[in-house]
Amino acid sequence: MTRVYLDNNATTIVDPKVYDVMSPFFCQMYGNPNSLHSFGSETHPALRTAMNQLYKGLNASDDDDIIVTSCATESNNWVLKAVYFDKILNGDKNHIIISEVEHPAIYSTCKWLETLGVKVTYLPVNHDGIVEAHTVKDFITDKTALVSIMWANNETGAIFPIKEIAQICKEKNVLFHTDGVQAVGKIKVDVQDVEVDFLSFSAHKFHGPKGVGGLYIKNSQELSALLHGGEHMGGRRSGTLNVAGIVGMGLAMELANDAIEYENKEVRRLRDKLEDALLQIPKTFVVTSRDKRTPNTMLISIKGVEGEAMLWDLNKAGIAASTGSACASEDLEANPVLMAVGADKELAHTAIRLSLSRFTTEDEIDYTIDVFKKAVIRLREISGSYAE
Repeated sequence: MTRVYLDNNATTIVDPKVYDVMSPFFCQMYGNPNSLHSFGSETHPALRTAMNQLYKGLNASDDDDIIVTSCATESNNWVLKAVYFDKILNGDKNHIIISEVEHPAIYSTCKWLETLGVKVTYLPVNHDGIVEAHTVKDFITDKTALVSIMWANNETGAIFPIKEIAQICKEKNVLFHTDGVQAVGKIKVDVQDVEVDFLSFSAHKFHGPKGVGGLYIKNSQELSALLHGGEHMGGRRSGTLNVAGIVGMGLAMELANDAIEYENKEVRRLRDKLEDALLQIPKTFVVTSRDKRTPNTMLISIKGVEGEAMLWDLNKAGIAASTGSACASEDLEANPVLMAVGADKELAHTAIRLSLSRFTTEDEIDYTIDVFKKAVIRLREISGSYAE
């Protein structure tokens, strides 16, 4: 049976080169890096190489910190909760700003912080699903401790004006964090050009392993630890280092950055071919203009076709897609991003996210177009809610 994977915003295949470089650290060089014996010390060269790859991949300076975490969810939680303890609980600030379309790792954490007395502003998005920079500026007050706005949206691929927002926060002397999970490996991410204070990323989104991510911290500034214990990662994040994961993440970032031009030409071309074909279907709608999206992503709604029903037909044909964020894929509520951009509730139940990668092929796109069109015809025929 043909199998096509178009859910790369949820997770990606591990690049075979990454798999190969990780392999020795499971059964050969498996020592704890903090141990004094040779089993531990022999891992150090590979760890240094990997960390250098991460610093180079983000264009971080020697004055910055990149701390390895288990995933971006941990990184996001760390920033939000540390700011609560450092700036709000023990300071004179009480306000955090995020967008209304943030990933659950940000959104749900802020909902929890509200139960502790934190005031959270959820900024609206425009018709492209993007928070405009001037909106951020309008809501910053002298009580604002942190602004956290994603670099690119996980459902639509919409790219936010992070450089402008970072500059506004710098001028206002407010800390700025960005969830960069959907940006790293798809578009250029340069922390010297875009002066964020904190940036979260996750290896499995750019063809690295699951269970490892990172947090970039500008100028190594203070941030209360989320995990306490040993003196790992310079005392900033306790826990025995995931050597294989770090080595894999380092190479994955290097390979992803090397492939940025391919992403922006060939992956974009395949995405646009798929999108053009699907938009030929009557009563379809894609969120966010192409020039404002990451090159691999489209979120499409098909009038009269429930998203879950379409996923069922696609899956039967061996095609993997999603109805939006993988972290909420079992949630049958209307798609929140579509609701945020003003789509009616009926249309917001029909959203399908298709996300490609550099491993996606032309034949896979051709097959998907054929299957998708046939599925729409079948599902509309049995739907009582669609009429020409």
